[in-house]
Amino acid sequence: MHIVQIIGIGLTATILATLLRQQMPSFATLVSLFAGVIILLLLVRSISGALDTFQQLTSAAKMNQVFLQTLIRILGIAYVVEFAADIARDAGESALGGRIELAGKIGIVLLALPIFKDVLDVIVHMIP
Repeated sequence: MHIVQIIGIGLTATILATLLRQQMPSFATLVSLFAGVIILLLLVRSISGALDTFQQLTSAAKMNQVFLQTLIRILGIAYVVEFAADIARDAGESALGGRIELAGKIGIVLLALPIFKDVLDVIVHMIP
């Protein structure tokens, strides 16, 4: 990951959006959105190597791959929801941003329910 590139894109977009927000607020939001998408794409490319490492670790530990897949989905939801909520807030829709975050939290809980169930099953079987 080229953190310097990401910081450069972020700061440039921030300055440009700040300057545009006074005269053309809609363009400022577009600049912010465009920069966010570019940063997200750069991060996704970098994260793929880490995902391969997690895959190897779960295979070596003989863990169920469903747990890793669920964890990756939960992390993906968390990042995408935060990104979308921030875009809504940047556009002046803070209430909508809050609703997006609420939907993401509910989605995460729903994805995690099978893992909670498995953990509770293990606990119940350990109790005599």
